Amino acid sequence: MDIIVIDDDRLVAMSLRTILESTGQVNVKATGSNGKEAIELYKKHTPDVILMDIRMDGMSGIDAGREILRLYPDAKILYLTTFSDDEYIIDALNMGAKGYILKQDFEVIAPSLEAVMRGQTVFGDKIIGKLPDLMKPKDSFDFEAHGINEKEREIMELVAAGLSNKEIAGKLFLGEGTVRNYISTLLDKLSLRDRTQLAVFYYTEVKA
Repeated sequence: MDIIVIDDDRLVAMSLRTILESTGQVNVKATGSNGKEAIELYKKHTPDVILMDIRMDGMSGIDAGREILRLYPDAKILYLTTFSDDEYIIDALNMGAKGYILKQDFEVIAPSLEAVMRGQTVFGDKIIGKLPDLMKPKDSFDFEAHGINEKEREIMELVAAGLSNKEIAGKLFLGEGTVRNYISTLLDKLSLRDRTQLAVFYYTEVKA
């Protein structure tokens, strides 16, 4: 897997490069130290995943991520930061980032990159635990107006709770393929891109 690493602490960036490449599964094409470099390096290398800090001098990782996704809608962005600030978490979720993990959870970085590479979304346990409090639900939501049936509503709630397709399938006695189809249908009906945006939609638009 080809990645680029962006961190305003060059020592951290180089350490990450050394450690990740030692796994034998990651090739760090380049490192950068700010948002502008992130955009330029992404254009140059079009990596499988970009591993990026958030708080950086000049252009932040969030602003850089927005621009990268504007230019490359399929870009996979994994944020790695020491900050679990609520505002950043919401921004990362809303913009379509594929993950947000904390640097102190060092052991999950390589597995998180692999998961993002496979198309999954990854948010650390501390981040997932914050979501219900961060995303204020509204008083009501008209499922019928959006053509969403009871089973789809159930699946939306379970996705928002952080369950995987396999876990949802087991809970509802469905096949994993059926669950994937339900989620795909929900994304189409709500004009959303992925299950992370579906979870955000649930917490912001649907009564818990």
